Amino acid sequence: MTVKKAHRDPRDELVDHLPALRAFALSLTRNGATADDMVQDTIVKAWTNIDKFAVGTNLRAWLFTILRNTYYSSRRKVKREVADVDGIMTESMAEKPAHDGRLQMDDFWKAFQQLPDEQRETLILVGASGFSYEEAAETCGVAVGTIKSRANRGRKRLSELMHLNEDEAVELTDNATLAVVTANGTTAF
Repeated sequence: MTVKKAHRDPRDELVDHLPALRAFALSLTRNGATADDMVQDTIVKAWTNIDKFAVGTNLRAWLFTILRNTYYSSRRKVKREVADVDGIMTESMAEKPAHDGRLQMDDFWKAFQQLPDEQRETLILVGASGFSYEEAAETCGVAVGTIKSRANRGRKRLSELMHLNEDEAVELTDNATLAVVTANGTTAF
């Protein structure tokens, strides 16, 4: 006799993923208000299309895919973007940490913003959000090797931009940021 595993209604799980969705949206948009709007759009789209979600599969990956597609759709619609040359908008997005890692966090943030969208997105997915390479590949609609390549190139470029040596320790403010710049979140470059 086969016992079927009961699954929670995905609508009940949507709220559990809001913090991760907002963090991902913020990393893509670099604007708190826009990130909040994207998360709201994502939840509305997920709710209205919940019948298309395959119960028992990865809800978080499905939501991140919706958010990512929403982001790129909005980018295609925008004809002109205003550059944040002075970093005024970036500075207003987050409160800086008030300890010794503050300067390195500033350096990290400036370097991270210089990465191409694909590398930044990949590092957020596999680093800060804890997706496996396979989940990130599925979310982005690319091969696993492409995700691994983007992550490696992104980490290498971050270390170049931050002028770090391989044996130099990184003192960053939180595990999510450390996970973005390192392969496993626990070791230095």
